[in-house]
Amino acid sequence: MPSDVTPAYLAIDWGTTNRRIYVIADDGTMLDTVRDDRGVLAMAAGDYPAEIAAIRDRLGDLPIIAAGMVGSTRGWHEAAYVPAPADLAMLAGAATHIAEQRVTIVPGVSLLTDTRADVMRGEEVQVLGAIAAGLAPADALFAQPGTHNKWVHSRDGRITDFATTMTGELFALVKGHGILAGMLDGPVADGAAFRDGLTRGFGACDLTAALFGVRASVLLGRIAPHDAAAYASGLLIGNDIGAVPDMAGRTVHLLSGGLLADLYTVGIEARGGRVVALDSHAGFLAGLHAIREHLS
Repeated sequence: MPSDVTPAYLAIDWGTTNRRIYVIADDGTMLDTVRDDRGVLAMAAGDYPAEIAAIRDRLGDLPIIAAGMVGSTRGWHEAAYVPAPADLAMLAGAATHIAEQRVTIVPGVSLLTDTRADVMRGEEVQVLGAIAAGLAPADALFAQPGTHNKWVHSRDGRITDFATTMTGELFALVKGHGILAGMLDGPVADGAAFRDGLTRGFGACDLTAALFGVRASVLLGRIAPHDAAAYASGLLIGNDIGAVPDMAGRTVHLLSGGLLADLYTVGIEARGGRVVALDSHAGFLAGLHAIREHLS
């Protein structure tokens, strides 16, 4: 941590399985960060006051602003969802304040129509923060690959529509349980098998049949056993991307990193889209800092 800059607050991205804590200066500069596995699944409701004290013992006796699953029904204090369309000012106005702990919890965003219901916590801060920081335009399409991928539409700097897909979770489930267990232990990487899976997945209305076809293809020699995982991953990612209408010619702002971001990039470009890679951590910090300024 720079010795000539004074920390002003702690920002926490508190997810389901992991947590990242940032030490932030008054101008929004990140001074330090730590990541651990103390997500909400590792916590009981009564654990949070002691956990907050331990964070401050380690990083400084500072106010805290947190987003993510810490504000869910499985977290510490529920921060009710803000209905879309939503922007940073609305999130700040609906924040939950735990005065005795000097902690502010940012709400998530909900979507409810006659045919669909969806929710998000944490991803909205990344998206709106990326727009606020000038990393993405006010009208944009975002993708946030992960266990639960988010497709997010913004207009005039507000989240107007979004969809959550269970792509990563489905891959983990079929890999570890059921008829495909033991068949998907090979490497997942871009290559011929992954791209074959993408092609099969694009527009597939028979996803469950396509998944069983992974087993049949291995048994009948159509797919080599060591390629099965890459093919299945391509199948699921292709089906996810294929559900987005009019992808050809569109720009997708990708808030992710690592292998999963690379695989989604391959899939989006295969459907004619253009990917702009964004730093999800920078988006998150810009979003929380803007929310803090709205609270001041």
